[in-house]
Amino acid sequence: MEPSEVQEFAHKLQESGESGGESLKVISLAISILAVLVAMVTVLGHRAHTEAILMETRTSDQWNEYQAKKIRMDSLSVAIDLLSAQSGADSAAIQAKTAEYKTHIAKLKADLVEEQQKAHEYEESVTHAEAKAARFDLGEALLQIAVVLSSITLFTRNRTFFFVGLVLGAAGLLVAASVLLLH
Repeated sequence: MEPSEVQEFAHKLQESGESGGESLKVISLAISILAVLVAMVTVLGHRAHTEAILMETRTSDQWNEYQAKKIRMDSLSVAIDLLSAQSGADSAAIQAKTAEYKTHIAKLKADLVEEQQKAHEYEESVTHAEAKAARFDLGEALLQIAVVLSSITLFTRNRTFFFVGLVLGAAGLLVAASVLLLH
């Protein structure tokens, strides 16, 4: 750049600073607020994702507990069948052991219903946490786009970018806040 071009550029920069100084401060403040909102929604999104992962682990553990009890119940059923096939053994002892195993099987059947119900509740919690995380992610994306569009205003002096950025920022905030409506 030649010295005259540098002087002209500096003069234009000074004029734009003088004429739009207050509006640039407002735009900069809005960008800062949008950036804080992005950070907040990001943290909430990370927590929702963590909650979903923890609930998924809890669900898996619950189904493992269900499966373990189911296997125990099936093993006792096989033991009863084997005991009934015994010949020449103490009949009273076999009947006592069979009765004991049947009692255990009845308890395990009741436990299985409870274990299955807990697992389904945990699955619902996973679905809920994933829905929350998805809304936070979309809200975060919209807020990030709003920050970028609003920042473009500082370079172009075209307020259209700023207003579109504000609209997207409001939309992102509404999407993130819609988590409160999930049940």
